[in-house]
Amino acid sequence: MNPISRRQAVKLGIGSLAAMQTSMHAEEPAQIKPRAFLTSADDFEDVSRGTPKPHSLTGEALVKAKLTPESWKLEISADETTNEVVTQKAQIEKAVTLDYAQLLELGKKHRVLFLKAMQCLNIATPLGQGLWEGVPLRDLLRLCGALSNVRRVYFWGFHNDDPKQRFQSSLSYTEVMETPPGELPVFIAYKLNGEPINLERGGPVRMVVPWAHGFKSIKWLQHIRLTNDFQINDTYAKQNNDPDSHLKTAAYLDDVVVNGKTAHIGGWAISGLSGLSHVETWLRPAGHVLADNDTEWQKATWQPAQLDAQPDWKSVLPTGTRPQDILGFNKTTGKPLSWPLRYSMVGYSTTLRDLKPGQYEVRARTVDLNGFAQPEPRSIQKSGKNGIQLRTFTIS
Repeated sequence: MNPISRRQAVKLGIGSLAAMQTSMHAEEPAQIKPRAFLTSADDFEDVSRGTPKPHSLTGEALVKAKLTPESWKLEISADETTNEVVTQKAQIEKAVTLDYAQLLELGKKHRVLFLKAMQCLNIATPLGQGLWEGVPLRDLLRLCGALSNVRRVYFWGFHNDDPKQRFQSSLSYTEVMETPPGELPVFIAYKLNGEPINLERGGPVRMVVPWAHGFKSIKWLQHIRLTNDFQINDTYAKQNNDPDSHLKTAAYLDDVVVNGKTAHIGGWAISGLSGLSHVETWLRPAGHVLADNDTEWQKATWQPAQLDAQPDWKSVLPTGTRPQDILGFNKTTGKPLSWPLRYSMVGYSTTLRDLKPGQYEVRARTVDLNGFAQPEPRSIQKSGKNGIQLRTFTIS
């Protein structure tokens, strides 16, 4: 099981428990304040790498590292490597170096906006949710002209110019260039929640891969290399992780609020690659620890929880941002094409009443659009943690 702290829950900034206020009886006062739908840049959980961490640099060191909007550069070039596997080098018509002003200018024509939850592969709680803005990577690669013998795109950011600290990732050329209808492109982001991306969040510019865990969305992006090598080069792959893992549909529990004989349960869920059908909870008396193969799992009675309704978009989006301009929304009505939105977080809640005195355990899980209940269909944690979470509480 994966407990989280109250501090982590608050920092996520998700309005996951606001719906409880409408489901409670008059004698059951709400004790949980509504939260913002978007996580502020300062309130994301941080899993930055590097010694010292790049966002700790100041003054001339920051300029030398090209981590200010004025000094930032993105270099796109061809991989010159050949070996027994790569017998023909990747070729591009021209190498490209972009500065921040040029990227913003491209954004006037090609920009995309997308609501995305950030989640790390090996952490049991989401890092936060934001509105990301940038330019599709495919539009940047088109600046290189004619390409040949390109099978993969390698990319990395600034990590102290120390090869041992380089954190890198990769995508297939097809993933970058060919986006299925209704899906979301890989893009180079320069804004978060309507503001320039700050250093701690990977600014001034970072990669965003909508369907992937955070290790694909490289921070402090500065290098893109087009290669004819079909092999991945992801740092995470070398650390015994699944480099092609996608965001998992999973539920996360917040604290339990008890009022007399009533317990208010809630949290948030990520709608991953397989989508989200619903969230459900299981209440049982606290007792022996349940192993993964305990037969009691097969006898569990899961009850559906209530998903939060979509928010008033005018009140949660940055000033001047129209829902019609966000990917995943109807361009005429400004309504989401689906709810919850793919690769985003949505709150859920349920109220358990008339409980007898005693100690209880409550668990929460998601069911995806294929009918698989968490943690199925995949329970190998190296492709993303999605264990069923547990909270305990007492009715006096």
